Amino acid sequence: MGVMRPRRLARPSPQPLKIMSLVSLRTPAFVRAAAAPERWRAVLRAASIVGGSILMAVGFVGALLPFHLGVPVLVIGLVMVLRSSHQARRQFIGLQRRHPKIVFPIRRLLRREPEVLPVAWQQVLRMERLVVPRRWRPARALRRRFFKRRVVAA
Repeated sequence: MGVMRPRRLARPSPQPLKIMSLVSLRTPAFVRAAAAPERWRAVLRAASIVGGSILMAVGFVGALLPFHLGVPVLVIGLVMVLRSSHQARRQFIGLQRRHPKIVFPIRRLLRREPEVLPVAWQQVLRMERLVVPRRWRPARALRRRFFKRRVVAA
């Protein structure tokens, strides 16, 4: 038995120079198909719907907790879903027509420049009215003490 020597690989023959043209610089068809803007748009739209749905679920759980810290997260998720889904928009409009008192604060938060503090104050007053007996309502007394009506001179 002899010593095994590594086999020598044959050197590749030098390839002839290719002439570069614009056709050779084009990306292959399968790469163009994968990078089509329509496909990416659909993928981003689906990702936006899924991400918004997750944020809405987290925000809903957070909204049920004391201090309603999940409401901003819920609104951000709702914005993401409503901007990317036509069906969700139609359902939101139907919900808005059926229950305007419930959906109106959400619509105020969805505007370009949302009125966060007035909406939060309105929700505090609404929850106080639902939960706390009349004689124990501190928010109403605070409002009357700090926000007195201004008399407009005619």
